[in-house]
Formats: sequence, structure tokens, C-alpha cells
Amino acid sequence: MKGFKKPWPTRDAMEQIYKEKLWGGSASDFYSGDGSHHPEIVNPYVDIVGSFLKSFESPLNICDLGCGDFNVGKELVKYANKYVAIDIVSDLIDRNKEKFQEDNLEFHCLDIAVDDLPSGDCALLRQVLQHLSNSEVQSTLSKLTAFKYVVLTEHIPKGAFIPNKEIISGQGIRLKKQSGLNLLVPPFNFKVIEEKLLVSHALDDGKGLVVTTLYTLF
Repeated sequence: MKGFKKPWPTRDAMEQIYKEKLWGGSASDFYSGDGSHHPEIVNPYVDIVGSFLKSFESPLNICDLGCGDFNVGKELVKYANKYVAIDIVSDLIDRNKEKFQEDNLEFHCLDIAVDDLPSGDCALLRQVLQHLSNSEVQSTLSKLTAFKYVVLTEHIPKGAFIPNKEIISGQGIRLKKQSGLNLLVPPFNFKVIEEKLLVSHALDDGKGLVVTTLYTLF
């Protein structure tokens, strides 16, 4: 229908971010921001999540939801039985398919808030939900209950803050409103049986923390 608007135009926003290099990077390639490339953030994450994944006698099936340029995910594929990497930007997924090829690796272009997700044991969401509106966060959470484990990374303010302030999906995050996501409190009230802090990194510019938490759902 002419003039029809998608209920959540997140794909358009994310395509614009990469097209206009709003997260930085060179003109010749996709770049998912410093949070996916800064060694002080990436290396501890890969070490601790890799250790968690290696702890299983039988490797897990992993869904990487919002895989971005795959600079981080590529380090974890070897620990998975099957690794399914998902992003909303089709050109980015096409690039990843060409650049990263392993027998146990798949890439799919999906909107995690709208589309059905592949099955798996563990979902990885690394600085993804922080860019989504509360409606899209809630929609995504309703699908995460199918996974036993969820490894969530979020950029949050230092110290006390009012969680889950509303934003419009896109480049920005709740930090500008002195807020950040806490899935366990209203309006989300995400139900887990265990919460474990894996790693926390204070940013050099003083603009908050990048925190990775492991949730066990059942």
C-alpha cells in the first residue's frame, strides 16, 4: 500500500547508520562501532564468553542476534556446534557471508523484534537492545524465552540511574537520558532463574560502563 509505514522502521535506521558511517569506520567497509573493535572492550568479552562456551561437554547451538560486522562473533564460532549470526541490514549480511565462512556458521538477515528466530541453546546480544525502543525490546524478549542462556551486553551509566527510559530505535542509546536497560524490572520484568555478571568495563571517556551479564532462563 502506498504510504504504508512499517510499525518499527528499524531496518531503515540501521541501513542509514552504516551507509553514512555514523559509527565510524572506513568508506570501503562496514563498521559496527568502537564497541566492536576496541581491544579493551572486545578481548575481555571474547575471553569470558569463550570460557563459558568451552565449559560445555557438548558444544552449544548459538544465535548471535545483531551480529554487526562480525569482528567479535568470528572469535566465538569455534566454540559452537552451530553458530547462526543475524543482523537486520541485508548488505551487511551479504558481506559477512563472503568474508566469514565456516562449516558450522550461517548468516541470516532478520529483524529480531519482528521475525521468528532460529532455535538454539544460547543467544548473544551484544550492545543491540540498547538501540531499540521499549516495544522492540519487549518483542525480542518474548522470543528469548526459547533459549536456556542469554548473554547480554549493554552500555549503561555509572552509578544509580532510572532504567528503561523510552527511545526511538536507531543510532542513539538511553545513555543520553542518563538511563540504560535493566530487563528484570518494569516494563519488561524478564523472568530468569539466575543472573551472573561476566565482565564490566569502564569507558575511558567516563561515559558509563559496558556490562556483560549471563542469564539462565531454565
